[in-house]
Formats: sequence, structure tokens, C-alpha cells
Amino acid sequence: MICTEVDKLEGRINQMKKNLIQISKETGLNSYNTIYYSQKLDELITIYQKLKIDNIQKIDQKSCIAI
Repeated sequence: MICTEVDKLEGRINQMKKNLIQISKETGLNSYNTIYYSQKLDELITIYQKLKIDNIQKIDQKSCIAI
């Protein structure tokens, strides 16, 4: 089910945020690791946004009534 996929992705995003905060505290905002985790978080958020848009479009298509 699509909702489960979105839920899993939300969990991964939240975990990645926690990891990013911890790494940035340990290594600094400009460290390689902080930037790496930040980019990975951006990728996950982009996937999440595309998935949400796709879900909205699918719902809209199902709710259209053909005459």
C-alpha cells in the first residue's frame, strides 16, 4: 500500500534528521559528514515530496466522474 511506503519514508527522514543533528554537533556544520548526511536527507525529502504529489494525483484521477 502506498500509505505504508510514505510512512516508512517519513520514519527514515525523521531518523536521518536525528543523525544529521548529532553528526553536526560532533563534527561541525561544514564537515564532510554533515554535508553528506544533509544531502542524503535532501534526497529522501525529494522522494517523499514526489510520492505525495503522485498520491494526490492518483486520488484526483479516481475522484473524477466521466459523463
